[in-house]
Amino acid sequence: MKNLSPAKLIALSSLAVSVTGIAAMLFLENLGYPLGLRLLLAGLILFFVSDVIFSILVRKFLFEKIKLIYKIIRRVKGEKILDDKIDLNKNVLQETENEVLNWQRKQSKEIKQLKKMEKFRRQYVGNVSHELKTPIFNIQGYLETLLAGVEDEHLRRNFLQKAMQNVERLNVIVRDLDIISRSETGDLKLEKQPFNIKRLIEEVYAHLEMQAQNARVELTFKPGKCEGYIVYADRERIRQVLQNLVVNAIHYNVEHGKVTASCYDMGEMILVEISDTGIGIKQKHLPHLFERFYRVDKMRSREKGGSGLGLSIVKHLLEAHGQSVHVRSKYGKGSTFGFMLPKALAK
Repeated sequence: MKNLSPAKLIALSSLAVSVTGIAAMLFLENLGYPLGLRLLLAGLILFFVSDVIFSILVRKFLFEKIKLIYKIIRRVKGEKILDDKIDLNKNVLQETENEVLNWQRKQSKEIKQLKKMEKFRRQYVGNVSHELKTPIFNIQGYLETLLAGVEDEHLRRNFLQKAMQNVERLNVIVRDLDIISRSETGDLKLEKQPFNIKRLIEEVYAHLEMQAQNARVELTFKPGKCEGYIVYADRERIRQVLQNLVVNAIHYNVEHGKVTASCYDMGEMILVEISDTGIGIKQKHLPHLFERFYRVDKMRSREKGGSGLGLSIVKHLLEAHGQSVHVRSKYGKGSTFGFMLPKALAK
């Protein structure tokens, strides 16, 4: 019976109902019932017999297949099957259709996400390999030259200094990758404390003063801003955020340009902004600005020794604080990066 086609099942069911109807009519006629009563009783008998036959057929040959589809889908989804019974009072066909469609949508979404992650993984591995290859190749070249024998003391020292600069660049890339990795896995621990945001910016300015002077860029505060604001955050991590933003503002500035820090009271929060008078950022670059290894000006960034991870680190460190970074920029006029920090609660 299970191997019969739907057409044969319908034919057998119709035959069974017809035979039952004829038998009922003959039986009732033999009992001497009048024609009207025979038709009424035969109709009732056919109704009950048809109901039984079609219930058995639907249950055995339709709902059993539907139940199997349910089991397969729920097993794939990792759900536990609690009820193995079929409720004939429910619209099982519609429920099954909805279940299959929902499962299909979920699978399609997961497949798209997996493809996106795979593409991102390939790009990420390629970017890391490219970024590491350049300093490693440079170090190898300098060391091979030194091993071949360089008589000139000044030239030897120059090669060693350049090799050391490339080692430092490797250290920066590895350190930055470690910060991003720990942030994404939730292993980045924050040590929050109250601190004066202006003093921290002043420390960052002092650390980068020589770099700014070499680039002929002035580090300033917006007049009347950042005075006396105490925020609550991880001071060292916010130092990294500010340092990356200021370094970026110096690198992409113009000669005799300015980097300006400003703070604004936003109620329970303090808005911190770092602005520059540099070359600005084209609109097409803004959506990708905080991606790892994304460079607006690749040649200029590499010449300055950047890892390509600075803004990505800014994004991850602020997200670890439950905050986000925003940017507004006008090409040829400059850019402003900003973020919020909560005020320290007064004791």
